[in-house]
Amino acid sequence: MKKVLAIIFILFIIVLTIFYKNSTQKINVKPANTEVIFWTLQMSDFSDYINNVIKEFEAKNPEIRIQWIDVPFSEGEKRTLASVLSDNPPDLINLNPDFSAILAQKGALYEIKEENTNQFITEVIDSLRYNGKIYSLPWYATSAVTIYNKDLIKKANVTVPKTYNQVGDIAKQIKIKTNAYVWLPNISENDTMLKILNKYGINSAININSAKSVEVFEFFKKLYSQDLVPKESITQTHREALEKYMSGNIVLFQAGANFLNMIKENAPETYTKTDVAPQLTGDLGQYDFSLMNLVIPIRAKNKDAALKFALFLTNEKNQLELAKLTNIIAVNKEALNHDFYKHYDDNDLMAKARILSAAQLNKINPVLKIDRNQKEINTIINSAVQEILLNKQKTELILNRVSKNWSLINSDSKSRQTSASEPQT
Repeated sequence: MKKVLAIIFILFIIVLTIFYKNSTQKINVKPANTEVIFWTLQMSDFSDYINNVIKEFEAKNPEIRIQWIDVPFSEGEKRTLASVLSDNPPDLINLNPDFSAILAQKGALYEIKEENTNQFITEVIDSLRYNGKIYSLPWYATSAVTIYNKDLIKKANVTVPKTYNQVGDIAKQIKIKTNAYVWLPNISENDTMLKILNKYGINSAININSAKSVEVFEFFKKLYSQDLVPKESITQTHREALEKYMSGNIVLFQAGANFLNMIKENAPETYTKTDVAPQLTGDLGQYDFSLMNLVIPIRAKNKDAALKFALFLTNEKNQLELAKLTNIIAVNKEALNHDFYKHYDDNDLMAKARILSAAQLNKINPVLKIDRNQKEINTIINSAVQEILLNKQKTELILNRVSKNWSLINSDSKSRQTSASEPQT
């Protein structure tokens, strides 16, 4: 009987110990005490992907919770500006580099230390520097390729151009042989003309009226005056250029790989005649690209946790997964070295475009730097484009005026910045 009681007592002690241990473990589990507010720009179509990334991050970091808010693209800048000026901004925001640069200039962003950028492509990180410092991390990139109608190229008996000058060389023959235009250069849309000029080393008020700049503007003027590009080139955007490409009215179309999906869905017959080649280049042989990035407001309450999540969001695994969903270009070094960006099937046009785009990120310097008043600068450049193409005045005189106005914009900007930083009495 004593043996039985002893065994029962020992079992009781074991059960009590296990219960106590489990109870203690439950008590010691720390609830999440940090909430990172994360804003994206129109990413709701990829909600499954983002929610899965958040779930995985939270499992690895139980002390942090991520609250994701998707903002319509059209409201992004307005809502971001209002939030960063408040005392309670989001902790991590998805923006474009142009607006990020403006916020950095205003001192509204948290500086990211160099050691936190090692996983990214060096050239891309360098493009984000402001006064030598880093205030944003890249999320994903795109780099336009030359989408072309191979049937029309064959009919015209020309080769696919690699440079703008070569476009000029084949424009007349294409028009004669196919009755189509070589391409619609949307050179008065946003910063298109500035990106082209940057490929010739023209990127400031100092050299916008240089001999080389005059030569570039005259090149487009010649194409326009000789009816070798559509007259609508003076005002129309890449959307109209896409329509003209899909209808067979132009042979070349410069755009991101994602536009191939639009062609495939809306003009399947044209898609069967389509192929891709590298982006057109200028004298310097470099390519341009577009980027979306992530910033942390200086007034954010959870900067360290936000940075930790940003680096997790842009790690190799998550970059590759997003790339496979969207056809964007990863900016993570390891992801960009993956087979996904190295090999493609000859019948997979979108994969070919993706690989061409990714390779172009290795040659993006010198990057076009964003000025404080970029929209004003774009406006005076685009007005000059229209005046030159319409032969309103000598190209040299127009560009001298542009140089002067650009310098005035920069001077006014510096004056306002100095005034704003002076102590108020």
